[in-house]
Amino acid sequence: MGLLDDKVAIITGAGGGLGEAYAKLFAKEGAAIVVNDLGTTVNGVGASAGAARVVADILEAGGRAVANGDDVSTMDGGRNILRSAIDAFGHVDILICNAGILRDRTFAKISEEDWDLVLKVHLKGTYCCTLPVWEWLKDNGRPGVIIMTSSTSGLFGNFGQANYGAAKAAIYGLIRVLSIEGRKYGIRVMGVAPNAITRMWAGVPVALDADRLSILRPENVAPGVLFLASDLAADHSGKVIAISGEEIAEAKMLMAQGFQPKGPYTAQDVAAHAASVFFPGDPLFGSKTDGRA
Repeated sequence: MGLLDDKVAIITGAGGGLGEAYAKLFAKEGAAIVVNDLGTTVNGVGASAGAARVVADILEAGGRAVANGDDVSTMDGGRNILRSAIDAFGHVDILICNAGILRDRTFAKISEEDWDLVLKVHLKGTYCCTLPVWEWLKDNGRPGVIIMTSSTSGLFGNFGQANYGAAKAAIYGLIRVLSIEGRKYGIRVMGVAPNAITRMWAGVPVALDADRLSILRPENVAPGVLFLASDLAADHSGKVIAISGEEIAEAKMLMAQGFQPKGPYTAQDVAAHAASVFFPGDPLFGSKTDGRA
């Protein structure tokens, strides 16, 4: 018995990296997989046959999978991705919004095109894929799980990733809202902030020894995402889990103790209560900001 027997999972951006690791593990656990990938490079250009390769690997291992090459950032693409699942397997139970690109630059050097495209793929892509699945689950009275990809770059910040971080922070907000709206329909909405060495790390100047490179493989993120998608996490919704081969921990928005004025107050009053208004120390520079989705 697998954790996902008889389930159907759509995984976007599954032609390589994290998505491929999710697809292969989910298939091993009994799910039928729609392997979506447009096949572009990290910066959103070009094409490849990654989805077909991943499908071939799953089929060879005795699993069930079909390839889909639609663009996640259009409504037609999102609808066609859902249609692939319905046509091939009859239903859908799980959606993982994993597709993404990078166009990293410091804020003053980000072009409007770089800003728009990164938000289009990550944020609009999450919307375009989620809405058709959401409506299908709701209209058919089926519970389901939607997992969206945020990032520590959006939750905590990361140098040179204003466009990417803004998109990933917005996805956190979407997770929170849809987890509330999904309660009445039995739709769980979870988030993952993965940290793994994929092609998105190609331009990052970091030096890692062989042991850490092995630990930070996409295959060591996949079991945590499997947990989120399975009934093992049935009691959880609206949460974002940072996952790597080194650590699994919830990341969330918090408020400090705060200053509660009982009437009119001044800016000087706020300054006098700064120790309560702010968290101790600096959470930005004290946080792990090297995670990338």
